[in-house]
Amino acid sequence: MRDLSEELLAWYDVNARTMPWRVDPVDSKAGKRPDPYFIWMSEVMLQQTTVAAVKEYFRKFTTIWPTVHDLAAAEDADVMAAWAGLGYYARARNLLKCARVVVNDHGGAFPDSYDTLLTLPGVGPYTAAAVASIAFNRKATVLDGNVERVMARMHDIHDPLPGVKPVLMQYAETFTPNGRAGDYAQAVMDLGATICTPKNPACGICPWRDPCAARVAGTAAELPKKTPKKKTPIRLGYVYVARRDDGAWLLETRPEKGLLGGMLAFPSSDWSDDPTPDPPIDTEWIDSGYEARHTFTHFHLRLKIMTADVANPTSPDRGHFVNHNEFSPTALPTAMRKVFDLIPRRDATIENKAR
Repeated sequence: MRDLSEELLAWYDVNARTMPWRVDPVDSKAGKRPDPYFIWMSEVMLQQTTVAAVKEYFRKFTTIWPTVHDLAAAEDADVMAAWAGLGYYARARNLLKCARVVVNDHGGAFPDSYDTLLTLPGVGPYTAAAVASIAFNRKATVLDGNVERVMARMHDIHDPLPGVKPVLMQYAETFTPNGRAGDYAQAVMDLGATICTPKNPACGICPWRDPCAARVAGTAAELPKKTPKKKTPIRLGYVYVARRDDGAWLLETRPEKGLLGGMLAFPSSDWSDDPTPDPPIDTEWIDSGYEARHTFTHFHLRLKIMTADVANPTSPDRGHFVNHNEFSPTALPTAMRKVFDLIPRRDATIENKAR
């Protein structure tokens, strides 16, 4: 296993992907370590999100909040607005909670041990292992989807995920070297992302080609097996888009717990099989004829868009009006941005700002 790890590291030294949070393998071998704040932030952003999507957000966040102290001192609403569009918004809430714990309880320095990292808000086994190994070069084993695929193919394992995860973790641990643990963690993830891909793996140029049991058996392309998913349910709801005579938009901050928690949004009803209309203002609502559709992890959402023009002043039962020149649709989560993009707009100011 040590020889295989060394082969993979040699491949990584030449083929490592360039990431804004990484240290080049040449510098890494010379002893330079990446900023733990950068590694932690990138790993949180990368959960169930592609590298291509994360790069832009990572650069934005680290430009606005270059240190964990800056992030810990940020306004919640500013961070949630900056996160808009990246999805899985509980990650943004945990990002703030974790930054504040690091500053208040750890003097602004990320812990360097796997066990202590696990005590931080929003940090699970994978993120703790990634930060410990990549940022601090501690021997810790990462197991993301890329590594699961590599291990399943190396050992030709046909038992399905997620049940086989413990077995794949055991195999992954046997490959993890004592030295260059951080580089190895990134190398095995790069291998899965660029060579041992889900479809059409490039076995011919893989540094682990010869010992790969699935390649020998001709089963690589069909691994890893996964337990069939249940049919994704559909939930319905009403979303209410109200504007005052002066162009202000009615918006609300969603409850911290739950989907889109803490995000700015148009008021809406419950999301269920049989939603109950729940308009935020007692006024004449018009069915726009449009339906916004969005897919979350566990269900498809369909929102019937209701619109209303109201007088100024008007006091809503919930939510608050935001002046049109202070409102940016980019601060909305993707589901609500889809609502915004569907509704007819009566002035060029908002139309141009949306673009």
